[in-house]
Amino acid sequence: MSRLRSRRRLALAVPVVLSLTASLGFLPAAASAAPYAESTAQTADAPNLSYVVNTKVDRYTIASVKKAIAAAGGTVVITYDKIGVIVVHSANPDFGSQIRKVRGVQSAGATRTSALTPAGTTDEGAAQLLTKEQAEKVEKASAADAASEPLEADQWDLRAIGADKAAQINPGSKKVTVAVIDTGVDDTHPDIAPNFSASQSANCDGGVPDTTEGAWRPYTAEDYHGTHVAGEIAAARNGIGVAGVAPGVKVAAINVTDPSNGLFYPESVVCAFVFAADHGVEITNNSYYVDPWLYNCLDDPDQRAIVDSVNRASLYAQHKGTLNLASAGNSNDDLDSDALVDDSSPDDSTPVTRTVDPHECFDVPTMLPGVVTVSATGVNNLKSYYSSYGYGVVDIAAPGGDRLYQIPDTPSKNGRILSTMPNNSYGFLQGTSMASPHAAGVAALLKSTHPWATPAQLQALMKAQADNPGCPASYDQDGDGTQDATCVGGKRVNGFYGFGIVNALRAVK
Repeated sequence: MSRLRSRRRLALAVPVVLSLTASLGFLPAAASAAPYAESTAQTADAPNLSYVVNTKVDRYTIASVKKAIAAAGGTVVITYDKIGVIVVHSANPDFGSQIRKVRGVQSAGATRTSALTPAGTTDEGAAQLLTKEQAEKVEKASAADAASEPLEADQWDLRAIGADKAAQINPGSKKVTVAVIDTGVDDTHPDIAPNFSASQSANCDGGVPDTTEGAWRPYTAEDYHGTHVAGEIAAARNGIGVAGVAPGVKVAAINVTDPSNGLFYPESVVCAFVFAADHGVEITNNSYYVDPWLYNCLDDPDQRAIVDSVNRASLYAQHKGTLNLASAGNSNDDLDSDALVDDSSPDDSTPVTRTVDPHECFDVPTMLPGVVTVSATGVNNLKSYYSSYGYGVVDIAAPGGDRLYQIPDTPSKNGRILSTMPNNSYGFLQGTSMASPHAAGVAALLKSTHPWATPAQLQALMKAQADNPGCPASYDQDGDGTQDATCVGGKRVNGFYGFGIVNALRAVK
């Protein structure tokens, strides 16, 4: 059973596999972080919850708060002392309210609404295999171009942003690493193995980095999402299968998935950002939202603490030289509207329907300061039907696929994105999850061309090289006479594409 959910920032739609044998000013910034693990022994009989406790950044305050945590029935799992984030487990139902009263605590709250026990899996659908004959048809279509990978004829997305031509000029530098914060990456895949960086990879589930051999890999073949994303960024041009946007750069994996339910909890993402920054990663790709809340509202103490902790970690990474990119989401939501309906949160227990203001309730990490937010387009350079958008929220756009309304003239006639899958396979997926890694690949090319560029400078370069089609005259995709989304803005910047669609060829010139 797949652990992916239809609303997750992960993928949209069932994959088709080719089997080949071949702004938040109140949140503090931080300087340098060096986490240390604590005892995780639990003695309480009641179910445990996980918490983040965010403190002032000084060792005396942190030491005092840790004593208060123990007194309130909490056990420290790990302390990120230089950003003031402490991960705690506690069976005390009043732990959150008690610890928020402690001097030096700036925010604190539960990171989930279910206990720290296995919760089963959720199903998005099984992968559908293509026949060997279908795979051979794609390979034959690519055979005429000796410079192409065997399956590149179906990679309309590379041609859409000039990545095929860019690779002939500069495929990217081995000194640049993109970390895929996701469901893990199958680094044994022959298209990924040549560019994989094990020394910059880990499993961060639960908030404590595990760097043992293979810890970063997906738990099962159905946790395919991270492997697909990694191939989009940096699949090698080696004559085996597909090519990535930046086939010469390194790719790392940071697995942040809870193995019991496939969710991405805040403490795991905090760990991932800090680990990436401390291990010299230049770019991270974040094709997900932090569970269990689709939107985290600042008037709720638990959700406020989630925003605070992940924001501290994200800013820390930025200050260490890491550019973070994230997908905009697959709900066709206007992230600059006055109100949105969220009926999927919390997703680790029983969801409730609520109306939220996206100016006060934040999709994390997508809407955090400094994070590059990416919307999705199809083969016609039009916003994909599912892609969320928003003037002043979306920074950039990139190919994410559109299986309904934008069908390419390729061998498979498939509007989705073809990339690597676990166990030496290939498959089609679509979503803003696929758009963000295309933008991350272009960012990696820019970093290769401008090695001294800071995260802020890289973001500016991305916006400068983008092609903006402007707002469409009409966005009635299904032809029912009703506009399916409203684009606000002009040719320079707008809510559908931000500053425009990324351009890999321009990035290397």
